[in-house]
Amino acid sequence: MPLRFIAKDPNTDGANCPTVWVDEERQELVMQGWKVDDATRADCLTTGPIPDNEEVVRLPMRMVAAIREACDAAERSAVQ
Repeated sequence: MPLRFIAKDPNTDGANCPTVWVDEERQELVMQGWKVDDATRADCLTTGPIPDNEEVVRLPMRMVAAIREACDAAERSAVQ
C-alpha cells in the first residue's frame, strides 16, 4: 500500500519542505524534515546512540496539526 500523504509545511514553497505521511500497512509515520546541526545531534546523543539506520530530523511547530492528523490516521488504520 502506498504512503498516505497528510501535509507539507504550510509556510514553505511546497517543494523540498517538511512533510508527513502515514504508512497504514506498517502502522508508521513517515516524516521529512530538516537535518539537524552538529550541536543538536550531540544533544540528542546524550540520551543514547543514533543507529546507522535512523536519523534525527527537525520539523517546525506549525506542523503539529499535520502530525496529529497523521497520528489519528495511523491509529484508525490499526483498529480496522
